[in-house]
Amino acid sequence: MENHIKSWAEVAPHLVAVAAGRSPADMVIRGGKLVNVQTREVLDWQVAIAAGRFAYIGPDASHCIGPDTEVIEAAGRYLIPGLCDGHMHIESGMLTPAEFAAAVIPHGTTTMFTDPHEIANVLGLRGVRMMHDEALMQPVNIFTQMPSCAPSAPGLETTGFEISADDVAEAMAWPGIIGLGEMMNFPGVVNGDPQMLAEMAATMRAGKTVGGHYASPDKGVAFSAYVAGGAADDHEGTAEADALARTRNGMRSMMRLGSAWYDVESQITAVTQKGLDPRNFILCTDDCHSGTLVNDGHMNRVVRHAIACGCDPLVALQMATINAATHFGLERELGSITPGRRADVILTSDLVTLPIEHVIARGKTVALNGKITVDCPHYDWPDDARQTVRMGKLLDHADFAVHAPKGANSVVAKVIGVVENQAPTEALTAELPVVDGIVEGQGDTYQIALVERHRATGKVVNGFVSGFGYTGRMAIASTVAHDSHHMIVVGTDRALMAKAANRLGEVGGGVTVWKDDAELALVELPIAGLMSDSPAAEVAAKADAMVAAMAACGCTLNNAYMQHSLLALVVIPALRISDLGLVDVTKFEITDLFEENT
Repeated sequence: MENHIKSWAEVAPHLVAVAAGRSPADMVIRGGKLVNVQTREVLDWQVAIAAGRFAYIGPDASHCIGPDTEVIEAAGRYLIPGLCDGHMHIESGMLTPAEFAAAVIPHGTTTMFTDPHEIANVLGLRGVRMMHDEALMQPVNIFTQMPSCAPSAPGLETTGFEISADDVAEAMAWPGIIGLGEMMNFPGVVNGDPQMLAEMAATMRAGKTVGGHYASPDKGVAFSAYVAGGAADDHEGTAEADALARTRNGMRSMMRLGSAWYDVESQITAVTQKGLDPRNFILCTDDCHSGTLVNDGHMNRVVRHAIACGCDPLVALQMATINAATHFGLERELGSITPGRRADVILTSDLVTLPIEHVIARGKTVALNGKITVDCPHYDWPDDARQTVRMGKLLDHADFAVHAPKGANSVVAKVIGVVENQAPTEALTAELPVVDGIVEGQGDTYQIALVERHRATGKVVNGFVSGFGYTGRMAIASTVAHDSHHMIVVGTDRALMAKAANRLGEVGGGVTVWKDDAELALVELPIAGLMSDSPAAEVAAKADAMVAAMAACGCTLNNAYMQHSLLALVVIPALRISDLGLVDVTKFEITDLFEENT
């Protein structure tokens, strides 16, 4: 049930006839100011649309108007291309592709380049196919990147499924696959890992784009080796020097503004102050949860932010339209208001504040004044995609006990330190008391546990984390745990940690917050333990309640849930937790929980 648009080649004769005035257009937009991202100009031009594509752009489209042509009066407003998100994961919005599309269409996002590696870790290639198939059913453009790294760091975690080089080669033939998802295993690439190089080679042989992810501050030989492997973009930069290194090496620098990562302001100075060519810079979200989507926006929010950081509005729009299209080989297909391209266009009355007043995708109105006006069809998700939380047993407080070395009265423990608004963590230590042979959290250091949920092993790995500000008796559990998506439980009370974990086993996944023996909030995410197929506003309301519940437990961080969900992401420094133990990501090895000689 693909929501199909005919190719330019198929409809070119019709577009020619409309542009020449021999056939009427389906839609004409007049009386507006056209933002041409090909030339960075604003023109008093009109637009004629036919067969879902732009047929004519120019000073006067009156020759394209027939008796049945829909004429839209722009009334002095700007016409900008539909916005493109250059890198994102739909699952991080807690929504299925259909509901994600319904949430972002009113914000003017008409194209997304998505990497479903979250579901790949839970359901493998089959899960990717289900995401891909629902994506193709939507009235906007959702292109899928085949996940490259499941597990993201072989040997440091166990996923529900693994992705092979053969899987990648197979997926490259699917209609909606645009390239390879972010290559997170950068040590593997640098060290010549045959599987990673085979995945990249299969992608390049298919003529598609290899996504990058180089989360290391080392911009020396290792970085050069990584780029030589074929990665074409990178969104892990956090400073101007990162943007310079990427673009000077022929990569696209993707700058993200998500719910929790604020990496535009620190890198856009490469354009605004250093004067680098902006065509090698792309804006993306990576990622926004449902609350951000409903309350704050999507790519429109990123563009506004880039402008607020000093970027010329037309340059910022290029970074969110034509630059992304060009990068993925789609410059002749979308990303600009020019003949033959998909007719994705937004009417807005201001280029700085960017109100999204009228959204057209493939030549049809899809949203008006913040309200969606089309259906976003749902895939029929099978039962096994909804029953993915397999813990093997009911947990109790003893599963979360951290046993001290024999005879110790205190220990020096390694602690994961959360850093506000950033993906990297700190590797901290804390001297913690021992009571009856069990190590207890203290102050702003409390327990973290990873509960295995793919193979029903009953395994729980325990450690310590700090930085959230939790106080009192509380626990929070989530089956969203990038990238392996086991279950992460953080708490100050072991009995509550067990209750929270068991609750997610009962509902099939999601997020739950407990305080003083009561559940304060629950976000059900039944599909793969990652997504809901409920409307975005409903999920956002539950997510808002979750954030409020975390605050009621003492949490002071901005978007702390995003931090929580990344505590098992064993490819971003410095310290993480996995089903195999505590991981030192600076060395890519499992490390002991306690400092030696304690």
